[in-house]
Amino acid sequence: MLSELARRLVPDELWEIAEPLMPGFSPRPQGGGTASLDERLVFTAIVYVLTSGCTWRQLPGEFGVTRSMAHRRFAAWTKA
Repeated sequence: MLSELARRLVPDELWEIAEPLMPGFSPRPQGGGTASLDERLVFTAIVYVLTSGCTWRQLPGEFGVTRSMAHRRFAAWTKA
């Protein structure tokens, strides 16, 4: 469930636009690698960092995404 802050940062209308643009997750057959997460939570955490001006280390835990995961996904999505 998204918090009120998360809903304000990424309303349903914005998520409808962004979701099809997200690269898909495919787990490796041998295991390990990037874990499957709710992509909307990851996207919201990234939007928070980019719009607030905070560092990745200052990302609040309320988004349910680790700082390192948010940064890795941001780097991967930027590269894609």
